[in-house]
Amino acid sequence: MEEKELKALVSLLEDNDEDIFEMVQAKIFSVGASLIPYLEEEWTKQLNPEVQKRIENLVHDLQIRRLHSRLVAWREAGATDLLEGMWIIASYQYPEVQLGDLRMKLDRLYYDIWVEFQAGDLHPFDQIKTMNFAIFQKMKYRANTANFHAVANSMINVVIDEKRGNPISLCVVYMLVAQRLNLPIFGVNLPNLFVLTYKTEGIQFYINVFNKGLIFSRTDIDNYISQLNLPQNPSYYEPCTNIDIVRRTLRNLLIAYEKLGEENKVAEVRDILAILAEE
Repeated sequence: MEEKELKALVSLLEDNDEDIFEMVQAKIFSVGASLIPYLEEEWTKQLNPEVQKRIENLVHDLQIRRLHSRLVAWREAGATDLLEGMWIIASYQYPEVQLGDLRMKLDRLYYDIWVEFQAGDLHPFDQIKTMNFAIFQKMKYRANTANFHAVANSMINVVIDEKRGNPISLCVVYMLVAQRLNLPIFGVNLPNLFVLTYKTEGIQFYINVFNKGLIFSRTDIDNYISQLNLPQNPSYYEPCTNIDIVRRTLRNLLIAYEKLGEENKVAEVRDILAILAEE
């Protein structure tokens, strides 16, 4: 469609005839997210609050549809880029956030931490001590214990900027930087807590990023699972997938909206989570 046609289509939103509105809505959905700028421009010109509300709802629906499409594409492409998956989730609350901006911010974080690794070969424990110093002392990242269930804790853009997060979001930042440094660090799905593992053929231990990078052992996980009265599960000890991480982030977001009583957002996040449902 040409710009003139698009503007004419958007202008029909003022019509009170429901049949016309449904026709316009269907056409807008068929065109897709490229119409969002025209809708936003029309919103600023409107003096009718009912039409403004129509436009707001259409823009939101287009943004949700775009998020679904991006998440499906990410999953079907192998879900190899964790940052991309986390960016897609962040776009639910922050539709204007750009993946390229997040990459640049992580690049800056990586280069600031890379400096700390120039002393030569380090033992794995010393590598983690260096990471911990850089992330928690030099960069001042910390656990958001005061507002553990905040929506912002699931938004990677906010976590990078404000340097506060929950266990999984802090682990994601830590892991993305560590992997850029060629450290064999991966996520581990523990019940009620997300941690990292340092794993090679000859060594494996675990890192509690929410507790400032505390190093612990397999025996500690055994004790933790025993305290929860849960049966042993191999997944509690081994690396999980990027889809597992994004899925768990969405579950945290679901809980956050439930606590806020945001029923519409709870339903929308459930629909998003269904895209990554376990087979």
